[in-house]
Order: sequence, then C-alpha cells, then structure tokens
Amino acid sequence: MATMQTADAEFQAMLKDLQSLVRIEEQRAQESYDSAQAAFDRVLLAFVAVLALSLLVSGAVTLFMSRAIVRPLRNAVSAARQVARGDLASDLQVSGRDETAELLQAMAEMKQDLRSLVGDVAAGAHAVADTSVQIAQGNLDLSQRTEEQATTLEETASSMEELTATVTQNAHNAQAASQKAVNASNIARRGGDVVAQVVSTMNGISASSGRIADIIGVIDGIAFQTNILALNAAVEAARAGEQGRGFAVVAAEVRNLAQRSATAAKEIKALIGDSVGQVQAGAQLVDTAGRTMQEIVDSVKDVSVLLAEIAAATQEQSSGIGQVNTAVAQMDRVVQQNASLVEEAAAATESMKEQAAALLKLVARFQVGRETEAEPSPASIALRPVLASAGNAAWRQF
Repeated sequence: MATMQTADAEFQAMLKDLQSLVRIEEQRAQESYDSAQAAFDRVLLAFVAVLALSLLVSGAVTLFMSRAIVRPLRNAVSAARQVARGDLASDLQVSGRDETAELLQAMAEMKQDLRSLVGDVAAGAHAVADTSVQIAQGNLDLSQRTEEQATTLEETASSMEELTATVTQNAHNAQAASQKAVNASNIARRGGDVVAQVVSTMNGISASSGRIADIIGVIDGIAFQTNILALNAAVEAARAGEQGRGFAVVAAEVRNLAQRSATAAKEIKALIGDSVGQVQAGAQLVDTAGRTMQEIVDSVKDVSVLLAEIAAATQEQSSGIGQVNTAVAQMDRVVQQNASLVEEAAAATESMKEQAAALLKLVARFQVGRETEAEPSPASIALRPVLASAGNAAWRQF
C-alpha cells in the first residue's frame, strides 16, 4: 500500500513537469509562427513589387515585339490560309533576316515545293487514268481470248472423252476378240487332236482290213483245197461203184460247200478290197483335214497374237489419251485461273481508275498557275512514257 502511494506521488510530479514542458513548447511555437508570418509579409511585399515591375517591362517588350514579329506572323498565317484554300499560284514576299523572315522563307519554299508536287501528282494521276483505260481495254481483250480458249478446251475435252470411250470400247472388243481367238485356237487344237486320233484309227482299220484280206485268202485256199479233195473223193466213189454211192453224195455236198465258200470268200475279199480302198482314201482325206486343222490352229494363234498386240496398243493408246485428258483438264484449270486473274486485274484496274479520278478531284482543289502546269517536274515527264508504253499491243502480246 505504501508502495502504491509512493508511485502515485512520483507520477503526479512527472505529470506536472510534462505539463510545464508542453507550455514552454507552445510558447516557442507561437514565437516561431509570429516570426515566420512577419517574414512572409516582407516576401509578399517584395514579390508584388517585382511582379509589378515585370508587368511593366513585359508590356514594353510586348509592344516592341508586336511590331517586329506579329506583322510577319500575320503574313505567314495569311499565306498558310491561302495554301489551305488550295491557292498555290501566288508568291510569298519575304524581307529581313531574322527568325520570322526565315520562317516566311521556309513557307515560301514549302509552297513552291508543294506547287511542284501537286503538278507532279496531277500529271501522274492523268497518266494513271489513261493507262488504266488502256489496261482495262487489254483486260477486256484478254478476257475474250481466255473465254474463247476455255470454250475450245471444253470442246476438246468433250471430244477427248468421246475418243477415250471409243478407244476403251475398242480395247474391250480387242480383248474379247483375243479371248475368243484363244478359245478358237484351243478348240481347233482339240479338233486337230481328234483328227489325229481319227487318222490313227483309220490306219488301224486299214491294217485290220489287210489282215482280214489275208485271212480270206487263207479261207479261199482252204476252199480250193476242199474242192480238190471233194473231186478226188467223187472220183474214188465212182470207182467204188455201188458201195461208194453215199460217199459220192457227201463229196458232192462238200464240193458245193467248198464252191460256195470260195464264192463267198471272193465276194468278201472284193468287199474288203473296196473297204480298204475307201479307208485309205478316208485316211488321206483325214490326213489332209489334220494338216488343214493344224494350219487353222497356227493361223488362229497368229490372229490371237495380233489381237493381243492390238489390245496392248489400244490400252497404251487409252493410257496416252488419259494423259492427254489430264493435260487438257490442267490447261482448263489454268485457263479458268487466268480468267479469274483477268477478272481480278479488271477489278483492280477499275479501282485504280476510280482512285485516279478521286486523286484528280482532290488535286483540282489546288491552283498551281499556268507556268507550273506547263512545266512539270522531270519525274512526271519520265513517268508518262513508261506508263504509256504499257498499251494495248503489250497486253495483246501477253
């Protein structure tokens, strides 16, 4: 408790000291403010005096300078307004050597340069307008020729398509004919094989007929021997008398049979001989037919080879015509692109013509005088022949 009282007493003492210090600082601040206010009043009075003196001096200087600067500046403003109105014909009079005179001299030179520039622009605009008309005429001629080329290419493409269809059909026909020739060759070859078999069979029949003729000869010999034996038996029966009568009858029958066998053998031999002759004649005919068939087979093979070559040539021709069609199609696309380019060039030329007309309209606002119009700059003089050289002849050649 005693400690708290002691601390409170110390705090009260410090508070009094602090209040005294604050009052001292407030007094010092008031003194500083009063001193600064007095200094400000003195500075303000001096500033007002200097300002009044400056106003008097500036008024005198302004009055003096207005006579030396404002009048030339008015002349410059007047000249600038003339240029703004498009009057470039009048000249600007310059006198003196000061900065204003230099400004007027620069404006005079600018006016002269602008006069030459407007003259050049007018000459160039006229040349561009004339050239645009020539280019437009050239574009019209080129467009007409392009349309004619496009029409011709379309007709050529149509004819080439018809020719392609015809050649393709011929190629198919040649291939079909070649296949038929191959089939005919196979059939003729099989016919030749059959004829060869017939010839072989006829030769076999001829050989068999010869063997039959030999056998019939043997039979004829047997019949002849039998007839001799029958005659001998009849003779012996006659000698035997009554006892050999029956044997004589048998011998007579045997002789009759032998005679009939001999007769039949002769007839068969004659028939076999005729058959052998006919077989030989048939064999010769079949042999001839076989050789003819072989010739037909060879001819059909040759025809098949020729048709195959024709088909191959037709196929190559069809391929070549296809390439020609492709080239014609490419040419047609190029012509169409040229037509589009011509249309774009015509549009650009028309735009250039309109811009030249607009430029001439703008240039017409300026009055450059007769002398400037009569004597354009060397650049415009050199520009006219260059533009005029791009005439109709150049476009037709293009």
